[in-house]
Amino acid sequence: MRKYVLIVLCVMLVAACDKHDPILPGFRTEIFNTNTNQKILNASVKNLPESAPTRNVAECKYTIDATNTVRDDAGRKIFVGFPSPNSVDIETKPICDGGYVYAGLNTGNIVKIAPKKRDIVWMTDVFAESNMTGGAATVDIVAPLVIDGNDIFAAGMGDAFCRINAINGNKKWCASVGTRFPFIVLSNVAYIMGMDDMLYAVRTSDGAIYWRTEVIKKTAAPIYENKQIRIGKKRFDAETGDQIK
Repeated sequence: MRKYVLIVLCVMLVAACDKHDPILPGFRTEIFNTNTNQKILNASVKNLPESAPTRNVAECKYTIDATNTVRDDAGRKIFVGFPSPNSVDIETKPICDGGYVYAGLNTGNIVKIAPKKRDIVWMTDVFAESNMTGGAATVDIVAPLVIDGNDIFAAGMGDAFCRINAINGNKKWCASVGTRFPFIVLSNVAYIMGMDDMLYAVRTSDGAIYWRTEVIKKTAAPIYENKQIRIGKKRFDAETGDQIK
């Protein structure tokens, strides 16, 4: 099964290098150029708000299934992608913004769709290069995408958390952190519960990691409140990452 997945992903990589996918229309960006090292600052996060901002999320009457097919509320297909035989059984949902539909795929890609014309504006890869050469075969994007102005924050299970220009699909940066949980984006920091059972505070300006701390057992989506991060029953100082007893 892994061999089949790698073949599919290699086909996608060849398309990415050509910038224009021969199967799907639209601009395509390549896998982010980074190594597996993480830039750890070991620094506190400053100027945190008391609570996370409320985001006005547009109603999105579109669905996506396990075959990476996106449909409107009438059941019409607006996008058909590559199905992946090696994916996780977690329900995901596209998001809508500015008249466009953004969907995370279980092949580790994000696609921006103009639904009325069923045009693909761009596709971009959100998984580390190591996943192409024997790394984890599961690269699903199951964490909800987050729109912040003209940027999209996306995290996949393929060891990547990226800040992406929503207009053209170009990546501003990617950090080597994978997740399957919803994450929190503030003005200067994002909090992510990683696949490696580590809680990360990622600087939103460049993807550097302020700090990381281990969360042992029963990991879950992080919740931000009163300058603290709650993971299940555990609480951590959002500035330093220290566990609060």
